Amino acid sequence: MEHILKEELLLTHTQTSFLFAIPNLMIIAVAIPAGIVADRIGVQKATGIGITLISVGAMLRGMTDSAVSLQGYTFVYGIGVGWLFPTLPKLVGLLLPREKLEFGTAVYSVGMYIGAALPLAITMSVIFPMVESFRFVFLVWSIPAVLGAILWWTLSRKTLVLSKDHKPGEVSKGNFTQLLMNRNLLLVASLFLIHQFFFNNWSGWAPALLLSRGATAELAGLISSITLWVGIPTGILMPRLFQKLESKKSVLWISSLTTTLVAGGALGMNLASSWVIMVLAGVAITSRFIILMTLLVEFVSAEEVGAASGLMLSIGYVGGIVGPLIGGYTFDLTGGLDPMLFTLVGVSVAAIIISLKLRETRRKIGTLR
Repeated sequence: MEHILKEELLLTHTQTSFLFAIPNLMIIAVAIPAGIVADRIGVQKATGIGITLISVGAMLRGMTDSAVSLQGYTFVYGIGVGWLFPTLPKLVGLLLPREKLEFGTAVYSVGMYIGAALPLAITMSVIFPMVESFRFVFLVWSIPAVLGAILWWTLSRKTLVLSKDHKPGEVSKGNFTQLLMNRNLLLVASLFLIHQFFFNNWSGWAPALLLSRGATAELAGLISSITLWVGIPTGILMPRLFQKLESKKSVLWISSLTTTLVAGGALGMNLASSWVIMVLAGVAITSRFIILMTLLVEFVSAEEVGAASGLMLSIGYVGGIVGPLIGGYTFDLTGGLDPMLFTLVGVSVAAIIISLKLRETRRKIGTLR
């Protein structure tokens, strides 16, 4: 709805871009304190707070009457996103045994992909023609969040069985400094920064790249969405493969090698080859995300996962903001996207090198410092 928001609220492209960046900015700002709070008050309460803030912000956006109010309400929404994200790895670590961590991570990864792909697919083709107002569109998309908040507060205490080792309130008083010295955690955070740099740059500029290769706007949108749609079956099928592998870091360097080939192949891509390239990108990006979120749980103790995930998310989402900005700047400067693709090749090579420096987790959790 960018063109609609721009016209009705008298915004520039830069201002609408800032609206889209607010949630990522809030993840950077809020994830660390939110993760620490989750360790102290318990993951169930912390998760509920995040979902509630998302619901409130989503509903308020449907009541906006100016660009300033929309920006403010989006900040509320973004705080909720930043608050919720660090609780997801912690929930998986406390709900599931070690051998099922990949499966649990894949479950919420698939949910995230569906949540991203479905609105892209039906907002302008189905919902907006029905309601004829961007405000009502915001209200429609607030419904899942509101229902999720209601279900969480009413059912989670009765249905979630967390690890007995989880004791809220005993951690995060002096442990954060120790986390900053956890070499493997910092390596994972660096990989997550590169992952977000690649993913946000790739997904953000893929339509423009395809337009430059001769696609229509509709076809460019369809082909670009393949990366997201492929993430759904990848998230469902890959955990079974991961469980059979002794080496998780092999998944990381192979995924990063694949993104290197994807970015390099896009330099000479035509419309026929773009379908294959988008599929490979989706498989590699999803696989790398699942392994990174799993390793996060394995490299720290259960009581530290909230703070550790907050640290990783705050570092990682810097890449999610800087990446597209660099892509856009070089696009403005050169009139083409080849410099962006060369940059993605470079960061993917860096991801391969960092992946090879990680220690294997084997079967022990929280001992690799």
